[in-house]
Amino acid sequence: AAFGGRGRGTIEVERRRESGDEGGGWDGMSSVTAMRTSVLAARTVLSCSQAVSLAGTEVTLLQQNTTSPPTKSLLGYCSELVAKGGQGLVPGHRLRYATASGRGQQSTNEVLMVAPTAFEYNSSAAVDNHFMTAVGEDEKSLVREAVVREHEGLRNMLKDQLGLKVHLFDHSEAHGTPDAVFPNNWFSTHGGGEVDKSTLVTYPMKSESRRRERREDILSYLRGLGGYEKELVMEESEGKGIFLEGTGALVLDRANKVAYAVISERCDRDLAEAWVKEVGYDRLVAFHSYDGEGQPVYHTNVVMAIGTSVAVVCTDSVTDAGERAFLLDNLRAHRAVVEISHDQMSRFCGNVLEVMNAKGLPCFVMSTQAYDAFTDDQKAVLRANLEGGVHHVPLDTIEKIGGGGVRCTIAEIF
Repeated sequence: AAFGGRGRGTIEVERRRESGDEGGGWDGMSSVTAMRTSVLAARTVLSCSQAVSLAGTEVTLLQQNTTSPPTKSLLGYCSELVAKGGQGLVPGHRLRYATASGRGQQSTNEVLMVAPTAFEYNSSAAVDNHFMTAVGEDEKSLVREAVVREHEGLRNMLKDQLGLKVHLFDHSEAHGTPDAVFPNNWFSTHGGGEVDKSTLVTYPMKSESRRRERREDILSYLRGLGGYEKELVMEESEGKGIFLEGTGALVLDRANKVAYAVISERCDRDLAEAWVKEVGYDRLVAFHSYDGEGQPVYHTNVVMAIGTSVAVVCTDSVTDAGERAFLLDNLRAHRAVVEISHDQMSRFCGNVLEVMNAKGLPCFVMSTQAYDAFTDDQKAVLRANLEGGVHHVPLDTIEKIGGGGVRCTIAEIF
C-alpha cells in the first residue's frame, strides 16, 4: 500500500560517507542541499522485505536541520509510510541513511541461554569478581530455586514480550559448571555482515570450572545453527595463564568493528589485540577500570554496554584521564552516551544488552535493580535512542550470588 498499491516496491537509498566529509556534514544545510553534495557515497536499492534487515538503521528525513539530522529507524519510517497509505512518498525519492554505529547490525533477536539448573556460588570465580556474595551450604537449595525462577522470568520476557528466539540448554551437577548461566563468556558468534567470514569463537577462561562450560553438544548445536565459515579456537592460551573471557572481556561495537576491553586478569591485552586481528575488527580500545573500593573490575561488560544509538559507561571507574578521554571520544563518535556512577555500576547498570524485538526495533534489557538505579534523565536518553523501549525483570539472586546481570546470562547468535 505504501508503494503505489503494489505488494512490493523499492526505496532508493544513498548512504552518507563515514569519513572524509569535509564540507559535507549537517552544518546548517538543508537535507535537500546536502543530497547534492559529494558526501553521498554509496547507493543501494532496498525492497520492502529487506527493510527489516536494516532495522535500527537511521534515516535522515528531508527537512531543514542544523547540527544533527532528525532520525528514526528505516523500518519505523517504512511502517509510517504504510500507515499513511504511501502519502508523502515521492516517486524517485531518495532517503539518506547512515547507521548510527557505522556499518551494520549491532544487535540480534536470536540468543542462547543456559538455565541455572545446577547453579551455585563459585568460590574460584569470586577471587577477582567482587560483585559476588558467598552463601552457606544450608542456603544452596533455596538459592537455586530463586535463580531458576528469575531466569525463567527473564526468558519469558525475551520470548513473550519481545519476540526473541531463545535457544535453551540446561546443566547438571555432573557437568561441574556452577556458573553455566553465563554462557557469553566462553563463546561468541559473528555474522557475515559484521566480519568477512561468519565466525564462531571459543575463549580461554581463568577458572577451571568455567572451562568445562565449553560443551561439545552446545558447540555442535551452534555449528548447525550458523554454518560458520570460520572457527577461532583461543583456549590453548589457558596453559600459559593468559585469558580472554568472551563478551564479558570484550564489549563489541559490531557495526564499526571496534572492541572495548578492560584490562584485567581475565582480559589479556595482547590476546585482545590478536582477537581484533583474527576476527577482522579495526581496532581495540583498551583501558583500566576500578570499582568504588579501588579494586580492578573483572569484566568490561559490567562497566559498559553498547547499543545501536546509545552507550552506557561508568566513566568514574576509569581513573586515567587519557584512557577516559579516548574511551569517550570513541563512543561519542557514533552514539549518545549515558555516564553512570560507581554506585550504579555496582547495581548492574552497565550490564545491560541491546536486542532486537519482533518488529526489528532495538530494545535494552536489564535487571529491575539496574532499571531502578538509572535516573529519570538517564532513562529519558535511553528511551529516546531505543525505539523498542527499555525492559527489565528482577534478577537479584543471580546478580548477588553469581556476580553477573542480564547481559551475562545472554549469548547472542549472529
